[in-house]
Amino acid sequence: MRKILKRIVEATKDENFMHLTENIEVIVSKVLAIMMLLVIFVAIGDLIIFFFKELFLTKYGDFNTKLFEVFGLFLNVLIALEILENITGYLKKHVLQIELVIGTSLIAIARKIIILDIKNTEGIEIIGLGVAVFSLSISYLIIRMSNSRKPH
Repeated sequence: MRKILKRIVEATKDENFMHLTENIEVIVSKVLAIMMLLVIFVAIGDLIIFFFKELFLTKYGDFNTKLFEVFGLFLNVLIALEILENITGYLKKHVLQIELVIGTSLIAIARKIIILDIKNTEGIEIIGLGVAVFSLSISYLIIRMSNSRKPH
C-alpha cells in the first residue's frame, strides 16, 4: 500500500503533472490535426462537386448567380487550412499564434460578408459585422506592429 501511495504522490508532483498535461495536449492537437485534414478533404470534394455541377449542369448565364457560393466554398477550404496551420503551429512551438488566429477570424468574417444576402439581412447584423471587422483589423495591426518590434 505504501508503494502505491508513494507512486501517486510522485505522479502528482508539479513537474510530473505538467509533463503529463503537455503529453495530453500534444495528443489532442494531433487528433485535431487529423480531423481537420479530413474536414479539408471533404470540403475540397464538396467544392469540386459543386463547381463542376454548377459549371456544366447550369444553363448558360446562371453561373454568375452561384459564383458567390463558389467563393464561399473556396473560403471554407482556406479557413480550414488556416485552422490546421494554427494546430500545427501549436504542435511545433507549443504557443498559440494570436496573429494567425486573428487572421483566420478575418477570413471567416470576409467569407460571411461575401456570401451575405443583403435582402434578407437586418441592419444590425451588418453593423455587427462591420464592428467585428474593424475590431479584428485593429487587433491584427497592433499584434503585427508589436511582433515586428520584437527581436527575433
